[in-house]
Amino acid sequence: MIKRVGLLTGGGDVPGLNPCIKAIVTRAEEEGLQTVGLRRGWGGFAEINLDDPDSIGTNALELTRAMVRTIDRTGGTWLHTSRTNPVSMPEKELPDHLRAGALPSPKAGCFDVTPHVLKVIEKLRLDLVISIGGDDTQSYAVHLHNQGIPVLSIPKTMDNDVYGTDYCIGFSTSITRSVDFIHQLRTSAGSHERIAVIEVFGRNCGETSLIAAYLAGVERALISEVPFDPERVAQLLMADKRHNPSNYAMVTVSEGASMLEGKIIEYGQEDAYGHKKLGGIGGHTGDVLKRLTGEDIIYQQLAYLMRSGEPDSLDLMVALNYAHMAIDLILQGLLNRMVVLRNGVYTNVPVTTVKDGVKRVDVDALYDINEYRPKVRHMDGKPMFLY
Repeated sequence: MIKRVGLLTGGGDVPGLNPCIKAIVTRAEEEGLQTVGLRRGWGGFAEINLDDPDSIGTNALELTRAMVRTIDRTGGTWLHTSRTNPVSMPEKELPDHLRAGALPSPKAGCFDVTPHVLKVIEKLRLDLVISIGGDDTQSYAVHLHNQGIPVLSIPKTMDNDVYGTDYCIGFSTSITRSVDFIHQLRTSAGSHERIAVIEVFGRNCGETSLIAAYLAGVERALISEVPFDPERVAQLLMADKRHNPSNYAMVTVSEGASMLEGKIIEYGQEDAYGHKKLGGIGGHTGDVLKRLTGEDIIYQQLAYLMRSGEPDSLDLMVALNYAHMAIDLILQGLLNRMVVLRNGVYTNVPVTTVKDGVKRVDVDALYDINEYRPKVRHMDGKPMFLY
């Protein structure tokens, strides 16, 4: 019998997290369930010192509907977040209370603190953990599931790249923001008669670049799945510029995109899931385009502006519905599931589905690899989100 539910948000913040948190806590209380919020994602479990009551109180919050009454009015996550992976914690990030008992991780210089996480779950008397996050966050939920801990997953990521669902919380707002900023940038690009290179988030999946370009009417979109020839892109953009009465051109580019025989631009240390920071391909592309065309370039990274602020109505709707679905699954006794949208219908799949594959743009169906642009023709039978 499920009585106490742990709740966390992990990975990057997106609009819609707070409404989801509020809906879970409110509905849980109505159904006689208790909700414990873990701060900073999986990092909250690691930070708890079981011998220090203050540590427990700081990182594990007994949530009530009164506490979360107004949090849905803002973006981000009220519970805070981190990219902590308890299976692979760098030694320098280990809390002092874990240094003596941490197990070596397969990754050099890292440690597995899962035994401590299990003790925390027992100490907090959690019957189940709900994780709201992307594929990295959910991969650890799968790990806990394999350790015998009941879990439920809610997919969240502005890239919309969690495998097994057509839609993740945060995607619609990131596209809405991108389209708005692209249209605003037209005024400067047109005034100065320049080529605008707009870099958007999107590590391994180019859906944000593709869909933002499609909806904003941008002629060219460079995506993570297709390495591009800068000389060909330069030719296309110059043609776009000539054919535009305002004498400017625009191209969107995923942060994970790369040139032919080039490398993805990464920097910094790997995070706990093996990812370095991305960003800069747009600037590099702009420099190359300037050299090839002789034209002045406007380079703009949308970056965190895509994931900031309150959710749009679609993300608000999905966040609330995913929350209610999670509580429904608990009441039905259907655990170890991930709530999803498939073919426009809300449903659920095994939590392990997230590790069954990778979600990428269907290049053959949705992208013209010769013209570097969205290719959306016959819509009949296509899913709403063009995944």
